[in-house]
Amino acid sequence: MDTHLHRFLQYVKFERGYAANTLAAYERDLLQFQEFMQASGLTQWGALQSDLLESFVTSLQDQGYSTATVGRKVAAVRSFLHFLFAEGMIASELVDWLHQPKVGKRLPHTLSREAVQRLLDAASVEETPLALRDRALLEMLYATGMRASEMLSLRVGDVDLANNTVLCMGKGSKERQIPLYPAARDCVRRYIEEGRPFLLREATEKTLFLNNLGDALTRQGLWFLVQHYAQAAGLEAWVTPHTLRHTFATHLLDGGADLREVQQFLGHANITTTQIYTEISSQRKREAYDRAHPRAHLADD
Repeated sequence: MDTHLHRFLQYVKFERGYAANTLAAYERDLLQFQEFMQASGLTQWGALQSDLLESFVTSLQDQGYSTATVGRKVAAVRSFLHFLFAEGMIASELVDWLHQPKVGKRLPHTLSREAVQRLLDAASVEETPLALRDRALLEMLYATGMRASEMLSLRVGDVDLANNTVLCMGKGSKERQIPLYPAARDCVRRYIEEGRPFLLREATEKTLFLNNLGDALTRQGLWFLVQHYAQAAGLEAWVTPHTLRHTFATHLLDGGADLREVQQFLGHANITTTQIYTEISSQRKREAYDRAHPRAHLADD
């Protein structure tokens, strides 16, 4: 059994050209599948039966995996079963016994306005160069809705403090200009004038956001600082840089912004990608209605 699993992993690596992260996920999921089958008494793939496949899916659900995770594991096993059939090890109909679980549409997690304020306030406690950087970063994330990669690739010259805008290089090398509200502009100005010079090591370094070694801040560094301030603010929900992107879009729509405008700010190629935020905004408005209307809590007739 180990041999066929190893051959499949080699196949998807060299013949299909899967990325390292995808390969690692496939290996974890398929080792889990193999271990389950061996614990069930299976000694060779040729003896695999449909009832064992059903039992495997049930075991994943019983372990509390999310529908999305179960779906990913099932997809890996289905690919492996196709490979085993091509190798003449199993009957083709076995694949049909493994159905992809339906994944319900999950709305992105966003923060309330009060939670955003708490997050920003948590980064205002100190006046060190790193603290000035962190406040500027958090304000910029919420002000622009940029992706983490876009934020980290910003150069000093991309920020136009005179016109309160920032030039963002998005996917496909497409540029977009995004406004900065005054508080964000002021935080960025303070960082550039009072914080960044103390972090800078090489005069030729043009990256806007630097770490304490004078190098460009990494994705891990950005993720860590967002988590740090979320915890300092007492926010229980999981907060990432992308959470602020979701929050940016939702709050704009809450405030009456046009969907097309939000699409342009986010750099979405297709407006259907942006439409998910209209559902969040509508849901939040309904929740506000249910909380506030004096007759919303009356029992139905």
